[in-house]
Amino acid sequence: MTAPITEKAWAEARQAAMDAIPAIVQSQGLPAVLLPYQARAVSLLDSVCPVLFIEKSRRIGLTWGLAAYAVLRAGRQKAAGGMDVMYISYSREMTREFIDACAMWARAFEMAVSAEEEMLFDQGNGDKSINAFRIKFASGFEIMALSSAPRGLRGKQGCVIIDEAAFVDDLKQLIKSAMAFLMWGGQVVICSTHLGAENPFNEEIQDILAGRSKFAHMRIDLDEALQEGLYQRICMVKGEAWTAEGEAKWRQDILDYYRDNADEELYCVPSQSSGVWLPAPLIEARMKAPGRVLRLDLPDDYLHRHRLDQASLMAPFLAELDEALAGLDLSLQYAFGFDFARVSDLTAGVLLAIEQGLKRREALSIELRKVPGDEQKLIVRRIFSVVRSRLVGAAFDATGMGWTVAEDIGREYGLREDPEGAGIVMAIKFSETWYRLEMPPLKAAFEDDTIAVIADAEHLSDLRLVKVIKGIARVPDTRKGETGKRRHGDWAIGLALAHFASRMRWVEYGYTAIPDKRHADAEDWLGQSSAHDPYRPPLGARLRGAI
Repeated sequence: MTAPITEKAWAEARQAAMDAIPAIVQSQGLPAVLLPYQARAVSLLDSVCPVLFIEKSRRIGLTWGLAAYAVLRAGRQKAAGGMDVMYISYSREMTREFIDACAMWARAFEMAVSAEEEMLFDQGNGDKSINAFRIKFASGFEIMALSSAPRGLRGKQGCVIIDEAAFVDDLKQLIKSAMAFLMWGGQVVICSTHLGAENPFNEEIQDILAGRSKFAHMRIDLDEALQEGLYQRICMVKGEAWTAEGEAKWRQDILDYYRDNADEELYCVPSQSSGVWLPAPLIEARMKAPGRVLRLDLPDDYLHRHRLDQASLMAPFLAELDEALAGLDLSLQYAFGFDFARVSDLTAGVLLAIEQGLKRREALSIELRKVPGDEQKLIVRRIFSVVRSRLVGAAFDATGMGWTVAEDIGREYGLREDPEGAGIVMAIKFSETWYRLEMPPLKAAFEDDTIAVIADAEHLSDLRLVKVIKGIARVPDTRKGETGKRRHGDWAIGLALAHFASRMRWVEYGYTAIPDKRHADAEDWLGQSSAHDPYRPPLGARLRGAI
């Protein structure tokens, strides 16, 4: 870790720093609108700095400060240095947020502007037009926000801001086009979190630091932002009182969330080898599903305990699971993915709802650690008992011991081992071919905003563990986390399986009648009938096959 200072030491240092500020300063009321690092960036640009590179921590509000500068620059008359401002980033959500922030600043500055509008931006050279957002000012200038990397910047004039530059498709080409803005007094601002040492963004930073480039440079890591009031501003927005202890805990929580990615994401230290499959900002942008993550971690001696003790350990999780299942919308269709583990790794189960517009939304997620196979099958049956009439497919990890769960559940719901077979349960034996064919559609779903997942720090870390290895996206063999609590990208694989199952083409072709009541014998605590026939489908189960 780049900044190994402990939570206690941070609290003491911050309290000492605050105590050193004269009381009269602390009683001045609201702080300055811009935090010091935001103000420094604006000041550098306002002094007509032609090119500014900023390497930064995640989520410190720098884009908000740049929006203030964009409004100040576009709102001026030409004689006062006014010019058009173009904002470019890798996602539509970021461009929408930027234009909203600009509109807020324009109102705060009481500038005459037109309403925000969406328009088509012509990239020229016969390229397809792309969506853009725009605000026009009475000065005659405008702010335009674009959600991709247009190649038609040449011929334009003004200030261009490239945000999260390390994540755009072709940064070298984009920078090359943007530099044409300098010919007639324009500006170029390039800011980003790092994405590997070999990324063009870091290469430009290294050239500046080595003196090979004359461009201006700023660096803002998490601790610097905190020292300059980031957490105090967060408390002010949330209506909470700032304390040194509260800030130290917040900081430590953030470090714990990012774990092995903290150096790159928070402290501006690029990883030595990127290979990143999905960027963290894109993952977080899709973490908007309102579902629940349920976790069960059983003790090592679970199997040696009395059955009543075992039942008491399982009961809270099962009650929480039943509550979550009761809240599902059964007018939707569902797909299920199940990545099995027993000792070292986690079992991860993901239930995806398929909405009317075909967007996949994570409705439920389960994580099981040190849970025996019978209990895992009990949990799966409990889920299937609720969604079985709306289940379009289920993909189970059939590698190693995972095959037993896939086989037993497949006996009840129909098992198929190839795309042309019958049955609702698909047993997946992972291979390079499977990853090569099935991971790209999941990545496209994140990029195209056709998937929504539950916000969870562990799941963000799991997806970040997926790397491109020899051109194929997969989870490396290395495990992350504390001994006994290590993760191996388990949820990411469960999600990939669920997304795969959701894309299978299924059709119902038959129906099994209600079983004879003579078989409705007493059940043990696991919910398994003593007269259970593994070859008979459960009550009212539909048989499905692929088309």
